[in-house]
Amino acid sequence: MERRTIGAAALEVGAVGLGCMPMNWAYTGSRQRGEESLRAVHTALDRGVTLLDTADMYGPFTNELLVGRVLKERRREAFVSTKVGLLVGEQHIVANGRPGYVKRACDASLRRLQTDVIDLYQLHRADPEVPVEETWGAMAELVTAGKVRSLGLCAVGARSARRSGARLHDGTIRQLERVQQVFPVSAVEAELSVWSTEALDALLPWCAARGVGFLAAMPLGNGFLTGTLTPGEGFEPDDVRARHPRFTAEMMASNQPIVVGLRRVAKRHGSDENAVTPAQVALAWVLAQGRHVVPVPGAKRERWVTENAGAAGLELSAEDLAEVAGLPGAQGSWE
Repeated sequence: MERRTIGAAALEVGAVGLGCMPMNWAYTGSRQRGEESLRAVHTALDRGVTLLDTADMYGPFTNELLVGRVLKERRREAFVSTKVGLLVGEQHIVANGRPGYVKRACDASLRRLQTDVIDLYQLHRADPEVPVEETWGAMAELVTAGKVRSLGLCAVGARSARRSGARLHDGTIRQLERVQQVFPVSAVEAELSVWSTEALDALLPWCAARGVGFLAAMPLGNGFLTGTLTPGEGFEPDDVRARHPRFTAEMMASNQPIVVGLRRVAKRHGSDENAVTPAQVALAWVLAQGRHVVPVPGAKRERWVTENAGAAGLELSAEDLAEVAGLPGAQGSWE
């Protein structure tokens, strides 16, 4: 697989990453099976998908434990990204950016991941009660201590930005400019997909201008852009999509022209022997947004991991990219 670099330190990863969250957090619980997920991670590494993206809050903790079972055997083949800064309660999630907590959380993540170093340690969310410079300073000390190789930042939540009337990523850019004065940012993780293109306006250019890697979260639109979801089929109560306005039966039906367009492009590139899928076109579009961009699609089955990895070899033409850019905008939002 093609290799791409993250940050000024030129950390190499496969062009397509693997989001491990769906294996045991946020998506349909009845379809989460540990052994099947383990096989999916092994398949990812076999295919050159080296970036494994997890977080201590996923589960909580169980996602890191699962990834750690693979790392125990294949640490040298993997690039490990995990996150800190969010605590999961019974019915809520709160931020904790206190320096002492960050250091304890890192040690706990290292134990669960069964490794002595984290390749990319990301601040999941800044704590409103703690200056972000203090949190970032504690994370920088972990680099000095040899427990972490590089630091990253996840984008500020979209809802607060939209309520204030600001551009979606203005808050994230302000945070980035503050922490960049303390210690270099190697990567930013934010949503980017065919139906969520807001990062193209300011955040992606900010990263490109500074040699910062961009990890594209949800590049398949929470599964919608794969074309495998049926409008009206519904989701289990524990699935985040059950509460997402874009996944009501009405909105899924209204957004079908996006999938139809992706299928049209896929058909031009595929053949009877080697079919190309809408998901691969969606990922190839993300890859085409810049050499510093690495899509991180979530998956929990070998089949999807293999399909996603195949997108790295799909090169879209200028005509293809123009056609995708001309698809209707997505209807429905978090508001």
